[in-house]
Amino acid sequence: MRVVVVGATGNVGTSVVRALAADDGVTSIVGVARRLPGWRIDRTDWRQADVASADLTRIFDGADVVVHLAWLFQPTRDPATTWRANVLGSMRVFRAVAEAGVPALVHASSVGAYSPGPKDRPVDESWPTHGWPGSVYAREKAYVERVLDVFEHDHPMIRVVRMRPAFIFQRAAATEQRRLFGGPLVPRRLIKAGRIPFVPDIPGLRLQVLHAQDAAEAYRLAITKPARGAFNLAAEPVLDPHDLARLLDARTVPVSRGLARAAMSAGWHLHLLPASSGMLEPALRVPVMKVERARQVLGWTARRSSWEALGELFDGLREGAGMDTPPPAPDRGVVGRIRELALGVGGHP
Repeated sequence: MRVVVVGATGNVGTSVVRALAADDGVTSIVGVARRLPGWRIDRTDWRQADVASADLTRIFDGADVVVHLAWLFQPTRDPATTWRANVLGSMRVFRAVAEAGVPALVHASSVGAYSPGPKDRPVDESWPTHGWPGSVYAREKAYVERVLDVFEHDHPMIRVVRMRPAFIFQRAAATEQRRLFGGPLVPRRLIKAGRIPFVPDIPGLRLQVLHAQDAAEAYRLAITKPARGAFNLAAEPVLDPHDLARLLDARTVPVSRGLARAAMSAGWHLHLLPASSGMLEPALRVPVMKVERARQVLGWTARRSSWEALGELFDGLREGAGMDTPPPAPDRGVVGRIRELALGVGGHP
């Protein structure tokens, strides 16, 4: 089986490539990325290509499955750039899959694509995917879901899978996620039990998370099995601010949604935070997901708990962990953080 992984150098992409390389049924992997990595792995060839402009049909030719993981979170201050990469780029990927005659497409959607929903009971994959209009990320994920609806209708012979994972963490991607969401002013020494004074207890903040290796195993199963449709992916248990406080040996302090939103908005407008307040809304509004379909159809179960996934994130933040690939590159210390500030917090891809 020949598999092309688009967006192969990020948090999920590196894990998917690693999982595929360990599968004897996968004979060839093509990793596609905007910037080539120093990281090398068996049976994997690398292609440098931007989904917004490259000739993807040529790259996809001869593939049995294309996995589409590429997604830009930054520049948050230039939504036209993320729209071109994420929405128009996804449309180009889907079109190239059809033009190259690839029989299967596995697309990375997200819990963020879901419309606001309940936190007290889980919902299945039939829950509406219209996102939250105040979030650029959610709008783009929801729009691509609609594009994929049309693609499936027009190409019924192509097997289409939509993965809708919870928030995905691993040690090696911690620095990347700090750059994307926390920015250069987040001190490594502070991310330790007993050093964070409090965790904001925001109404509606209940999160599902997932370890990247468990996400990658779900992708591997979706690639190699004759599965179709959408799959929710999450580990247990669902976490709330009190759980985070216990993990960090901190106390909780009630914070209203409005105050949390205003604080993030101020940090973003002052160029102190890379993530705007729009990233907070999906976390507060998305429903808790039911994962039975992934268990029943794919035979998948998360092997690592939510605690383990989040614990690895905190460990990686303290260590400045990373990989020899551009997105999850390790923390470069003071020089690297000065460079982040110079390039503009949240203002560069």
